[in-house]
Amino acid sequence: MTSGEVILWNILKDNKFLGFDFDRQRCIDNYIVDFYCKDLMLVIEVDGTYHTYEETFVKDEIRQTKLESLGVKFMRFTEAEMKHDIVNVMRALEDGIIELIKRDSSVNLPKDFDMSLLVG
Repeated sequence: MTSGEVILWNILKDNKFLGFDFDRQRCIDNYIVDFYCKDLMLVIEVDGTYHTYEETFVKDEIRQTKLESLGVKFMRFTEAEMKHDIVNVMRALEDGIIELIKRDSSVNLPKDFDMSLLVG
């Protein structure tokens, strides 16, 4: 794992983030994703600088399109954001998850989920 992935994993592991269970380095179809929450069908990717190279960018697009065709949603952050702006990363992640839940009433919420987050 990169240092940015370690930072995020320390926040996500053990159901610490909003009570959801995230796996790291999860295989979906023929691809390995950085982090995955099955209940949300959400992938979180932490992109290093190599993701800016055209060849890698194209491969990422193909991979993401394939996984989205299976119903998987994506949130992407950069390695730099993880290291230097984790507060806003977590805010964006929380907002994204709340939006997913509001759009999909079939999401299985953790038993200790704070329902007040869905108001407003």
